[in-house]
Amino acid sequence: MDNQRPLVRHLLELRESLLKSVGIILVIFLGLFYFANDIYVFVSEPLRAYLPEGASMIATDVASPFLTPFKLTLVVSVFLAIPFLLHQVWTFISPGLYRHEKRIAVPLLCTSVLLFYAGVAFAYCLVFPLVFGFFTRVGPESVAIMTDINRYLDFVLKMFFAFGLAFEIPIATVLLVWSGMADVASLKAKRPYVIVICFILGMLLTPPDVISQSLLAIPMWLLFEIGILFSRLVQKCDDT
Repeated sequence: MDNQRPLVRHLLELRESLLKSVGIILVIFLGLFYFANDIYVFVSEPLRAYLPEGASMIATDVASPFLTPFKLTLVVSVFLAIPFLLHQVWTFISPGLYRHEKRIAVPLLCTSVLLFYAGVAFAYCLVFPLVFGFFTRVGPESVAIMTDINRYLDFVLKMFFAFGLAFEIPIATVLLVWSGMADVASLKAKRPYVIVICFILGMLLTPPDVISQSLLAIPMWLLFEIGILFSRLVQKCDDT
């Protein structure tokens, strides 16, 4: 019976963290829902800027004009709640960490959030204008470009997650070295394979054009190099 009490206490703490996480997402969502259409207009601007004069986006489903901004607002609420969600994760796992583990875990958590947001911003500000500009130029002149709002949202969310996760590569590299699963020398030796994997992932996670594939693969490779630089510092700290 005594052995079950810690397990029950951890389960209760987990439930409390989950309820708090759902609650903060709901609060953010309710605050943003009034601006749902404005948020969609902002997210669709990279495509609408390249639509021919007189063309517009369309809704092919009856409920799309309501459900699509609704879904986008919910996703934005989760994005904005990421720092709080990670804080809940930290409060749950931190009691089981050693002091030296806590010392490196906090900077890694904070950096991971910033890198994810940086990846999303990179996709919106740099990748989308290039990709949509390319797509709208190469189509036949006799074809009218009228993108469905729901399909556009699915596309950009996929790109947001792809670039957001890709920008986490330095964190993954540091964790590999810190956990002892790899060292800097072995990571440097695998650099040619990493470059090939970056371009394969760029091909799989982005539309079938060289521009968007390269815009994902090259930053992934550079972020891997940055991860190696920071891994050296972690390795030196462990040696001392």
